[in-house]
Amino acid sequence: MTLQPQTAVGTPQSRVDGRLKVTGRAPYAADHGAEEGVDNVRYAVVVDSTVGLGRITGVDTRAALAQPGVLTVIHHGNSPRLPYVDNPGSNNPQPGTRLRVFQDDRVLFFGQPVAVAVAETLEAAQHAASLVEVTYAAEPPSTDLTQAPGDEPTRYARGDADTAWTQAPVRLDLNYRLARNHHNPMEPHATIARWDGDNLKVWDKTQWVVGGTQTELAAVFGIPQQSVRVISPFVGGGFGSGLRAWPHTTIAALAARVTGLPVKLVLSRRQMYFGTGFRPAYTYALKVAGDRRGQLTAMVHDVRAETSSYETFTEAVLVPGQMLYSMPHVRQAYSTVPLDVNTPIWMRGPGFATGTQVIECAMDELAHELGVDPIELRLRNEPGKDPSTGLPFSTRRLRECYQVGAREFGWHRRNPKPGVTRDGDWLIGTGMAAAVYDTGGFPAQAHVRLNADGTALVQSATSDMGPGTYTSMPQVAADALGLTMQTVDFRLGDSVMPPTGPHGGSTTMASVGTAIQLGSDQVRRQAITLAVNDPRSPLHGVRPEDVIVRNGRMHLKNDPTRGETYQQLLTRNQRPHLEAIGTYTGAVHDRFSMSAYGAVFAEIAVDADTPNLQAIYLNGNDPETNPLGVKGLGEITLVGVAPAIANAVFHATGRRIRDFPIAAEALL
Repeated sequence: MTLQPQTAVGTPQSRVDGRLKVTGRAPYAADHGAEEGVDNVRYAVVVDSTVGLGRITGVDTRAALAQPGVLTVIHHGNSPRLPYVDNPGSNNPQPGTRLRVFQDDRVLFFGQPVAVAVAETLEAAQHAASLVEVTYAAEPPSTDLTQAPGDEPTRYARGDADTAWTQAPVRLDLNYRLARNHHNPMEPHATIARWDGDNLKVWDKTQWVVGGTQTELAAVFGIPQQSVRVISPFVGGGFGSGLRAWPHTTIAALAARVTGLPVKLVLSRRQMYFGTGFRPAYTYALKVAGDRRGQLTAMVHDVRAETSSYETFTEAVLVPGQMLYSMPHVRQAYSTVPLDVNTPIWMRGPGFATGTQVIECAMDELAHELGVDPIELRLRNEPGKDPSTGLPFSTRRLRECYQVGAREFGWHRRNPKPGVTRDGDWLIGTGMAAAVYDTGGFPAQAHVRLNADGTALVQSATSDMGPGTYTSMPQVAADALGLTMQTVDFRLGDSVMPPTGPHGGSTTMASVGTAIQLGSDQVRRQAITLAVNDPRSPLHGVRPEDVIVRNGRMHLKNDPTRGETYQQLLTRNQRPHLEAIGTYTGAVHDRFSMSAYGAVFAEIAVDADTPNLQAIYLNGNDPETNPLGVKGLGEITLVGVAPAIANAVFHATGRRIRDFPIAAEALL
């Protein structure tokens, strides 16, 4: 079949959802109202634990319940028992037992939900929550990553890194501390829940409509998955915080069941610091070994990361150290440290951002030690194939990234000596770092329907937290179907639509976009087959591979005058529509090493200003990664930023900071 000409993909387009957002008409989780069947809603406010560990000895709700408009206060002493069956397909960290809200008297971390007040107004619910008196038998919580014992580490090794480091002529022994990061998206987490008999409908802020919220609520309440419907048309930023269903979502559904009324629960900004996860804190000890020519010989990584006491969260922090640079000897140990905190979750560039931050700062230190330009040091250690697997790279244009970045940044003007470049009284520093992130894809499906009027409807249960999914998916469908974007209606964010994986990890275009491409291709082929087999069609008898479609009109590739429109074909054949389900089974990494790469350059002025950010993307595609040949940009644009800035700080001041984030007092 002849490939369709591209007219929408790769061309500037106005955001499909732009007008809704700038006029305030885009409905986020807490915005849904009577027009969507959410009337007579009641409000829930969570009461948070004020101790970090212990047991609840009493809950006094009398003052709260005496307030006008208060319907109930739910806590472990009066809550219905919930099944909490296993949910192996979710993002709940394993091994572990997820927090079971209001099911016992245990307090596992500061801020844990211990009660919820439900009232007719938000103000009444807030006041009632403030009047709930909870008493505790408190215990000293363990919250210090440096002091608590860790779990048995995950290990990786090739060669003999310890011996190679001992024998190397150039050695660095470095220790880094990376603080916890919180997501803080613009939209707070929120859920509206309503029961109709045994069927639950929720409007939720989520990055995974099906596997995140729908399957988890079904498991928690012990009901069939099809009895839960999740709606999430717009997400006001997530950065990973919406990749699983958090306790507040269960609480909203529980309150709705107890009261028999729709219930809305919105977390406060403060509650998001202990209610929805975070990038965990790390201690990262790194030993680097090389020769005087700048050839790396060994790295030894000892990593400790915080997790909760009840779940074990891990991320791919070790991967950059295994494959970013060529070296024969690597040893890694990664220990999770159970603490009395809530469970972490993935955050922009998960794992790779942390690992790359340490490695790229260490590379800058090694370059300074050797008197070698930081880019040149990286080029000397650029591998020809993935050192961790031996597989060839599907694409790795890191050399070109260095070249283009250095040219555009003006790297050649840089004085390599730290602390000497000034602009008036300001110290100026420049730094750079490499960036890498995994190129993956999750199984995804999309429903594509070509209507008799020549328009198309495309549906998939993915999310859109801001990257432009509402716009990019119609671009793919329009080109595959031979339509204009204006004739493609794309809908998302509803669990009754075909399922997809999580909206995260820079995988949405690779996964959902591929499913839409495949489904649209099927529909286009159906239409062409119908035309070439229809004696009444101008295309009757021609080879299907000689037919292309533009602007909804099928015609011979070499004779645009011979053809007809979709609408003419379907109307004549009395077909209301043609449809197909496009299915993408996920990325396969057995023949190539597939990652996205970048180089980050930074200039800083100590005494600070608003940065001037410029992103340059190299044109190209990687057909080995997925049928669309795309690599996600959401994560890779973050990875490398922090070490580039840290390296620029050293260049400006001559002070090497290894405790992140870099605070002003560290430079005084």
